[in-house]
Amino acid sequence: MAEVPAEAERLLESEPMMAHLGTCVEGRPHVAPVWYRYEDDTVEIVTTGRKLANVRENPRVALSVQADEAGETKWMVSLLGTATIVDDETETERARERINEKYGAEPDAYAENELVRIDVGSTTYRTY
Repeated sequence: MAEVPAEAERLLESEPMMAHLGTCVEGRPHVAPVWYRYEDDTVEIVTTGRKLANVRENPRVALSVQADEAGETKWMVSLLGTATIVDDETETERARERINEKYGAEPDAYAENELVRIDVGSTTYRTY
């Protein structure tokens, strides 16, 4: 696990941003938007469907977050890491509440989603 640079951490934590999670199974990439929460070199997402199925088969993932203004990029952070599905309902519920609060959703929204933690292996970031 690699340490995320302080400036990249600041950007990731600055505001509720949409991230894009990249997974890959059998050489077929899949990228989908997700809400996330970052803390201490770990990203939490709660998800279901193809993203979750892909993580079960291949835990190597990418997460990209980018802030734009009027079509111009202000900053970007890309993380590569290893995802782990957390099979603890209490932990999943707490993470879901934290993420939902960050994005202004009801605490029990998206109850079908499962917790995935991503341990960051490398970080690329840039401000413009």
